[in-house]
Order: sequence, then C-alpha cells, then structure tokens
Amino acid sequence: MRREGLIFWKIKKRTSSDSKVLTCAAVWRMPEDSEPGGHESPDDSASTAHTLELLCHLDNTAHGSTACVTWEPTGDGKRVISLADNHILLWDLQESSRQAVLASSASLEGKGQLKFTSGRWSPHHNCTQVATANDTAVRGWDTRSMSQTYCIENAHGQLVRDLDFNPNKQYYLASCGDDCKVKFWDTRHVAEPVKTLEEHSHWVWNVRYNHSHDQLVLTGSSDSRVILSNMVSISSEPFGHLVDDDDLSDQEERRPEEKSQEPPQDSVIATYEEHEDSVYAAEWSSADPWLFASLSYDGRLVINRVPRALKYHILL
Repeated sequence: MRREGLIFWKIKKRTSSDSKVLTCAAVWRMPEDSEPGGHESPDDSASTAHTLELLCHLDNTAHGSTACVTWEPTGDGKRVISLADNHILLWDLQESSRQAVLASSASLEGKGQLKFTSGRWSPHHNCTQVATANDTAVRGWDTRSMSQTYCIENAHGQLVRDLDFNPNKQYYLASCGDDCKVKFWDTRHVAEPVKTLEEHSHWVWNVRYNHSHDQLVLTGSSDSRVILSNMVSISSEPFGHLVDDDDLSDQEERRPEEKSQEPPQDSVIATYEEHEDSVYAAEWSSADPWLFASLSYDGRLVINRVPRALKYHILL
C-alpha cells in the first residue's frame, strides 16, 4: 500500500522465543525518481535498480500477526491503523516517518480466539471511522476513543474477506466473503443489507468502489473471475453522469432520442475471465477512473479497462 512516496511492506519473521512465524509490517520510502512527477525517463528507470529506504517497523510482535495495514485517507499521512490478531492499533509516524509511536489501541473481546481479517479507514467523518472484519462480523470503530460504534453480527454466512467504503456517500460500506456474496450496508441501519450480489461461485476475496464513479464496483474471487458491476441505485449518481460530447467519436455521437433514456438499473457490466487461478486482489487506478488491475494466485497480473461502449452507456 502506497501513500505520498511511502509504502507498507508486510513481511514474515520467525520469533526466537517459540519459533512462531509472525506477519509484521514496515514503512519504506520510495526513491524520488520513481514517484509520480519524477524527471527520470522510462528508458533510465528500466535500466536502473532503485533501492527502497526502510524508515521504521510497526513493532507489533507483542500483539500478534499483522492482518491489515491502512493509511489515514486524508491529512498529512502520519496516522496508520494496523490489525494484529484481535488488536486494532493506531500508529503515529514521527520524525519524518522514521519512528512509529503507538498512539492508542483496542481489543476484540468475547469467547474463542477472535482475530481480525480485514479493515478499511473511512474517508468520511473527518477520518474518525474505521471498519473491521472478524469471522462473520463487521464492526465500526471511532479512532478518537478507539471504541466500537456499530456491529453487524453475521454480516456474511462465512468468513468476511474484505471491506470498502463508498468514496462519495458517507455511511455506505461494501463487504464480501466466503459465502460467495457481496453486500452493501448503510452503517446507520445495519439490521439488513441495502443490496446483495450473488454473481460469484466461490469465495469473494476483494471488493472495490471506483474512486470517481461509485456505481462501478469491482470484485475478485476464487472462481478465477473479476466482475464489474453497476450499482447505480445506491450510488451518488443515480441517473448517470454527463460526458462531454468532445469525448465521443463520430460513431458514438448521441442522437436526440438517445439522450433521453430510462435511469439505468443495477446489473453486471462485464465478467473478466483472463485468470486461471484464484483472484486475490483487484484495484482501480488512482490516475485513470476507467482502468483497473487484478492479481491471481499464480502471479498473473491483468490490466483491463471499462469497455468503451458500456462506459458511455452507463454514464449518459
């Protein structure tokens, strides 16, 4: 995960006391020439090996293995949330990010060995809200007090794998899990999901809202498929979004009768089947809202675009 030239890197290390293998996290700085806006040409970057600079470790070995690390969405990039076993930890990166200070923490309480599986920091509410997943439950936390604000018990029938906040509509949260479902929640009313998708045939590992057009939702699954859905009914653009005529080719020029159309309905836009193994990650480009990438267990990275015809069909 990257933020303003800094990246997180999860590593495994063996503790000397009991020979257990723990997943830990560290903060690294990327070379300036490799950051966006750098002056190095593509030819130079291809022939030069860049070295990452280790800034600090998130020393949480006392709390267990790290399941997830996430930056504060806005601000100066100095606050970080990490999830380690049943602990949620708020870190403050001090002295030009060369030291990580544990500012506050909280723990899951209950029967059994409770462990976090995923977490997401909300970009809304002045970045005071974090959502976490453990087992089949989804919980909300207030970072000011590190207290629980809501709990969706049995959000999924099996393990919850991933979460994502709608970037344009506060209170709206997406979740996915091993029950092959993707669910959309209004965190003010958590008794029932607002919408449920059942398009995958195996575990859903990843769900991501488009950064600009929140009706576009991307999911990746162990069924080796990536599905792009149009959740327009619960988006911030329920009747589409206008596109400049200059962006259209002659063949795509809109006719007067085509400009007036019925509001689009929730649907699957496209299914991508280039992978031959479980898709563990899918992410939207931070620079191009129509570009996304997916990564599968066999190491295959696939980059796709929202189809041109379908893109204009959705947004016009």
